[in-house]
Amino acid sequence: MSRLPTIQTESATGKAKELLEAVQTKLKITPNMTRVMANSPAVLQAYLNFSGALASGVLNPKLREQIAIAVAEQNTCQYCLSAHTALGKMAGLTDAELASAREASSSSAKNAAALKFAHQLVSTQGRPTDADFHAVRSAGFSDAEIAEIIAHVSLNIFANYFNNTTQVEVDFPKIALRKSA
Repeated sequence: MSRLPTIQTESATGKAKELLEAVQTKLKITPNMTRVMANSPAVLQAYLNFSGALASGVLNPKLREQIAIAVAEQNTCQYCLSAHTALGKMAGLTDAELASAREASSSSAKNAAALKFAHQLVSTQGRPTDADFHAVRSAGFSDAEIAEIIAHVSLNIFANYFNNTTQVEVDFPKIALRKSA
């Protein structure tokens, strides 16, 4: 049970109702995370704006989902791991790619470098070494792509912390974490 109320669209008012209806229209579902974020329309709008802006960035959807999965596993966020596993499948990731992402790894050397960099950002609290930065750049990532990797890690840390703190009920097929919270 969530520590904050799960706002139902039908009972929401004002900006919260407007945002939840927009989520439903776009996704055809209204995930529990957005319902809990709707306790503060400012929080929900910030999340939607940030994720929406990054969705139109230069990183492809598969890599975005791999980053989300790697960060969720590292932060022991079952909600995000479950949600992004489902979204990763929808983006075309295979079971093997999903499993590798949980380990911040990929059969693609370029994607592996991005996932390792994302992992380092989380483990160093945003203070990667020069060698970490050089490795992601040497793998062929542009400045724009590196900036977006950093932004995706930040967005996912926000979602992980929000879900872990509020204990949002998982409403996607549950994926067990490899390490305990």
